[in-house]
Amino acid sequence: MRPLAYNRKDDDLIPRPVKATVLPLLLLCCGPAWGQALERGNGPEPSTLDAHRCPEVACANVLRDLYEGLVAEDGAGRLIPGMARRWEASADGRTWTFHLRAGLRWSNGQALDAPQVVASFRRAFEPMTAAPFAGHFDAIENAARVQRGEVPPAQLGVSAPDSATVVFRLSRSADLPRLLTLPTAYPVYLPAIAAHGAQHTRPGKLVVNGAYRLAAWMPQAMITLERNPMFRDAAPIARVRFHVTEDASSELKRFESGGLHITETVPPQPLPQLRQRFGAQLRISPYLGAFWLGFNLEQPPFEGNAALREALSLAVDRDILTRHVTGLGETPAYGLVPPGVADYAPASLGWGRSTQKQREALARQRLREAGYGPGRPLEIELRYNTSTPHRRLSLAVAAMWREVLGVQVRLRNEEWKVFVGNRRQRVITQVFRGGWIADVDDARNFLDGFRADSAANWTGYDDARFTAMLDAADRAPTLAARSALLRQAEARLLSAHAIVPLYFYTSKHLVRPEVRGFEANPLDRHPTRFLRLEPRGE
Repeated sequence: MRPLAYNRKDDDLIPRPVKATVLPLLLLCCGPAWGQALERGNGPEPSTLDAHRCPEVACANVLRDLYEGLVAEDGAGRLIPGMARRWEASADGRTWTFHLRAGLRWSNGQALDAPQVVASFRRAFEPMTAAPFAGHFDAIENAARVQRGEVPPAQLGVSAPDSATVVFRLSRSADLPRLLTLPTAYPVYLPAIAAHGAQHTRPGKLVVNGAYRLAAWMPQAMITLERNPMFRDAAPIARVRFHVTEDASSELKRFESGGLHITETVPPQPLPQLRQRFGAQLRISPYLGAFWLGFNLEQPPFEGNAALREALSLAVDRDILTRHVTGLGETPAYGLVPPGVADYAPASLGWGRSTQKQREALARQRLREAGYGPGRPLEIELRYNTSTPHRRLSLAVAAMWREVLGVQVRLRNEEWKVFVGNRRQRVITQVFRGGWIADVDDARNFLDGFRADSAANWTGYDDARFTAMLDAADRAPTLAARSALLRQAEARLLSAHAIVPLYFYTSKHLVRPEVRGFEANPLDRHPTRFLRLEPRGE
């Protein structure tokens, strides 16, 4: 039986209710034997395909197939030439020069040159773009000032002396090539944005420069990409579909039924059972990420009440969570920055070395200091995005808070986009699901999100001394001095109890035997162009 086929024109003829219900079921039943099409789980639906505005893993997964920056990463996470064939830095590390490949083209066939790359960078840093991770690039001369609207984008430290050369001027040394692999650094096609505005990311309007182009986007169902004939290297896989599945258990069922080649994650289950069921298809590896709960520091009851925040953190038994709730190699976290980050010794909450019994006794003491107890019981709301793992974790934490402290917890689950919006606005949230997965292998990447001016500062943490420590780290004369200052900043953040660190991630995927080239890497990035599909047994 031929798979259900559709294209952009066909998609316009299918009524929306049919798109949302019938098509996903038909696609699920057909399984992976559809020729050269890769079926990938992707978790929640991407909030956007605007590379500069991408705030989460779900959109970054897709964008890595649609775009290419000046520098790229191969399937093992190693830096390789992207749009730039080579690059070099000045002796002081403040000037970087990138030399473009010949013949670069957009997916519409138009030439892509250095002035367009520069114009794209200026757009990423404009205040109206509000790029959530532009702060990672604050080493670029005037980047922060452009973002704040203090100087025009033309003063950004990026220039094109000719059509094939891009030059960056930095105010401090930074690992610029690694940063240039991030979506914020991807070139975007400005004429499409001018013509279509926010709709420039839709099929038929999105112009890209990567190995794939956008073929179809069925909301809450899937995003379909096809080979970009204008890309210099033809990808081994002709078509890839990113399936939207907010619930990890549903994604697992789809994999078992043959509807996926790769899952985005694996729901919490006893590891021995998973290994027995899936064998070598189960891929678990170290991953630079931290999972935590955040407090809204701008609203009661947590505003100005560090004792209350610490009480709730102390009452959580991380060992139970990682052994019995997550159970897939995660490790208890008493800090923000995970172990294994290059050139860094993470800070940790001092009482992390105490027994859980000791921590719980201290938790009850801190609760009394905060003004709560039997005579004044605490009621709070814990908010998370819809998924089985997040629900299980939230239930476990709520039970611990109730048992140890007598706290009553209302659990509120929300669809991803709604959750993200509420978390960002800091109006109705109290306690919320948080976490960070590294963009680059650098401790600063985990700490930047707690600067007062960061778009990723969901807690509202605002500490001038913390920010000053990060700024001092940027000016540090040696790597050791930089690491020491970052560690001091992390320790200060932890002492404020703005978050409840819970565990450090592992990456967890199910991968079918016919998928080749899927390599473990600490940032868990797997661009489709480095994968291939082969018949089983070959």
